[in-house]
Amino acid sequence: MILPGSASQSLAARLAAETDHALAAVEFDRFADGELIARADLDGDHAVVVAATDSSDAFVQLLQLQDLARRQVDRVTTVLPYMGYARQDKQFKPGDPVSAEAMARAISTGTDRVVTVTPHEPGVLEFFDVPSEAVDASAALADPLPAALADPLFLAPDASARGFAESVRDAYGAGDVDHFEKVRDYDTGDVSHTPSETDATGRDCVVVDDIIATGSTMSGAIGHLREDGVSRVFATCVHPMLAADARTKLARAGVEDVFGTDTIERSVSSVSVAPLVADVL
Repeated sequence: MILPGSASQSLAARLAAETDHALAAVEFDRFADGELIARADLDGDHAVVVAATDSSDAFVQLLQLQDLARRQVDRVTTVLPYMGYARQDKQFKPGDPVSAEAMARAISTGTDRVVTVTPHEPGVLEFFDVPSEAVDASAALADPLPAALADPLFLAPDASARGFAESVRDAYGAGDVDHFEKVRDYDTGDVSHTPSETDATGRDCVVVDDIIATGSTMSGAIGHLREDGVSRVFATCVHPMLAADARTKLARAGVEDVFGTDTIERSVSSVSVAPLVADVL
């Protein structure tokens, strides 16, 4: 039986259809003091909790869903379409918490197995105390792209994301791959880019990253492309967080369209990871 978190209802429904599992009716409520509660009646001996932890409330919901599942069935699998805090996989300053490890330990207490989708750092899988695996959804980002891109250039905003750009290019079947050099100041949060040496003049460009959070990094990269005379620009990501005014930043930077998956359910979630997750369940 599939148990959806409130932030992953569409993906959970698609996953239930892909796997022929029943979809549980989950009731979410909040007490007067602000505390959350999740309730569901389960059948069978195996529950699959599907819950993106894109907020602190969503993380609490996940723990509650795991706990109610553990009390009603014999086996629990947790699907984390998007694992919040995964980018805090190390100490940025002495004395800081390693939040990804803390979250993984907490999740591990209520499940027998974890499946996540394209974690920002694959090393976070080592933080779980139960068997865990990651599904890479980057290639699926080629599906919603226009069919006839002009001399396409698939560009990652930094070297760490180049593999995502290569996956999308390979799935699309044509184009070049390059990346910007990015330097982040962790004290101020400022990011600077060194422009790519690849000539973007007159070309359609697809900027690829695993996550678009505030949109600042991607907008900065796109600004350089505009200076180079690029034709059309499309933005793609596995996890479309799009916090605050991120979508507006991208539009102001000249992005024609934004494509993401349903690991985080947003208006730009034009492709589902349900088939990929179903294959490993």
